[in-house]
Amino acid sequence: MALSYKARRRWSLFLLLVWLPVYIVIAISVLALMGDLNKYLAILVYAVLGVAWAFPFKFVFKGIGKTEDGKKEVE
Repeated sequence: MALSYKARRRWSLFLLLVWLPVYIVIAISVLALMGDLNKYLAILVYAVLGVAWAFPFKFVFKGIGKTEDGKKEVE
């Protein structure tokens, strides 16, 4: 089931304003529980976690910067 343009815009706002801060707190808490990591390993883990949150929601963000008819939004 494909989401409408308006629904994708709403979901993208929810994901950025609610889910992303919650995800950041969870990621930092889990890494803090792991203890003292090598600094290079910690940077790698933070980089992977920083990008990995968006992959499951790629379909929501696709085309959000454009209008419903596919043209680029001008503000």
